[in-house]
Amino acid sequence: MSRSTAKSLLVISIVALPLAGCGNSTRTGAAGGAVTGAVVGGPVGAVVGGVAGAAVGASLSPDETVRARRYVVAQRRPSVRVREDVVVGYRLPPRVVSYPVPAEVGLQSEYEYAIVNNRRVLLQPTTREVVYIVD
Repeated sequence: MSRSTAKSLLVISIVALPLAGCGNSTRTGAAGGAVTGAVVGGPVGAVVGGVAGAAVGASLSPDETVRARRYVVAQRRPSVRVREDVVVGYRLPPRVVSYPVPAEVGLQSEYEYAIVNNRRVLLQPTTREVVYIVD
């Protein structure tokens, strides 16, 4: 590994990941990570930083994951078909009905869920962006 590559990786790990996690959502985490990554590593750094920021911004604890999965899987709601692949960060169109996850489920943040293309997803209520796919 060249010396400049090692420096870039060190700077990314010191600056990009903490900055990427400053937001409280996938979008803000991804944006912060992408900006920092672009400054440090150019286009490739933007991609790496954006992915890292999204992961940091939308993390659920293992216990929350189990509780969310248990709740969402038990719900019998119709699935809505969309053309696009539904991935983390995808913004659901308005025609997709979402349902609140009740506080009793015990998640730290407020989420809604929807069933899209026969997949259950958690989403941010304000942005309608998918933050977790329940598989």
